[in-house]
Amino acid sequence: METSFTFSEDGLYEVVCGIGDSNLPHWESKFLVKLIPRGRSLIIRGEDENVLAVENNFAKIEENYRKRPDKSGFSIFDLDYFIQKRSNGRVNSSEPHSSSGFSNDWSPKDKVVVTYKGKPIFPKTKNQEDFIESLKKNHITFAMGPAGTGKTFLSIATACRMMQTGEVERLVLTRPAVEAGENLGFLPGDLAQKINPYLRPIYDALHECIGFEKTSDYISVNKIEIAPIAFMRGRTLSNSFIILDEAQNCTLPQLKMFLTRFGKNSKMAVSGDATQIDLARGKSGLERTVHKLGGISGIETIFFGREDITRHPIVEAIVRRFEESESLFENR
Repeated sequence: METSFTFSEDGLYEVVCGIGDSNLPHWESKFLVKLIPRGRSLIIRGEDENVLAVENNFAKIEENYRKRPDKSGFSIFDLDYFIQKRSNGRVNSSEPHSSSGFSNDWSPKDKVVVTYKGKPIFPKTKNQEDFIESLKKNHITFAMGPAGTGKTFLSIATACRMMQTGEVERLVLTRPAVEAGENLGFLPGDLAQKINPYLRPIYDALHECIGFEKTSDYISVNKIEIAPIAFMRGRTLSNSFIILDEAQNCTLPQLKMFLTRFGKNSKMAVSGDATQIDLARGKSGLERTVHKLGGISGIETIFFGREDITRHPIVEAIVRRFEESESLFENR
């Protein structure tokens, strides 16, 4: 079977097909068809079912793009995630679609924050939205799940929004200074320079949300404090949004110490991935802490899965392959 599909705008064609049509091999391997570019059109060749699937998905992408307010933020990764959910049955192809890229049974209620560049940040999955809602309504929220599910970024984006609206006065961001399977030895510089490499992901998220200059300004006046978890002992953190990242690398005593820093009018987010523990076997206290605190009012745990990965599509494939191989070895 052969048919063609024409995109209404050059911008959408470039997102879908890539510069110099570099994305076409990706779509051809996904749908098992041949795609031939002709201006803003694509000739689609292949088995009837595959050709119709491509045409249907491109039509839904076109509809989604027209409704989307932030067209500049539309990327190949958004499209790949959108199509993955449709093919997994999460989105019924017969249903009308919202501007967020999901069916009417779920769509983001509100943007998390608008970045300093004017780009709105929306949750991209139901679990991501549940996580943001939990941060708003609960005192302490745990986020458990694999890499790329937005645990750290969404925590920081929500914290920045709450600080901008005056709900909290400052951000306190921390993570354990644990090396990822390496022994780096002596690090040069003062204390701040020594711990900076461990805290780099937190800085990156802040720079994305509020920009380099404002991050630096807030740090200089102590509206944003970034420190390793060892520096939390003996403190009471009030009127703050407190974030602990990479919590799987904390021991049970460390987590108890950190959680008991909680003060009045504060929020706390604790995120981690139990499959990426860099401590000696059995020393991580994250899963035991989540289990111990289950059922306490004001504390909630959100569990993310592979389906929530919104990083590059290959990340989901990597996580899936590792999980499959681990399951295979466990059964032997």
